[in-house]
Amino acid sequence: VQLQASGGGLVQAGGSLRLSCAASGRILSIAGMGWYRQAPGKQRELVARIVNSGSTNYADSVKGRFTISRENAKVYLQMNSLNPEDTAVYYCQLLHGRNVYWGQGTLVTVSS
Repeated sequence: VQLQASGGGLVQAGGSLRLSCAASGRILSIAGMGWYRQAPGKQRELVARIVNSGSTNYADSVKGRFTISRENAKVYLQMNSLNPEDTAVYYCQLLHGRNVYWGQGTLVTVSS
């Protein structure tokens, strides 16, 4: 199973970006997909997650600004009202059976 993330880039504060992540390979059972991020000098943290039931959860810092969605083996993260604190490498995650897979990361830089 491989994950390919895209959509990162440089944006001004207040702007928007949409991240995409596509899973490929032998995919039999997806339990959930999500987005994490890691800012310089900080630990990787959960941004948003969506499970098979459609239930979602978000980090408090992004609630009301970010929206996660999923279509088959693709997961998206719509990011609005971005601020410099959102600058990080964003990683998509796939929960597949008992395994966890990660994408390569896509850099989001928000300028003030």
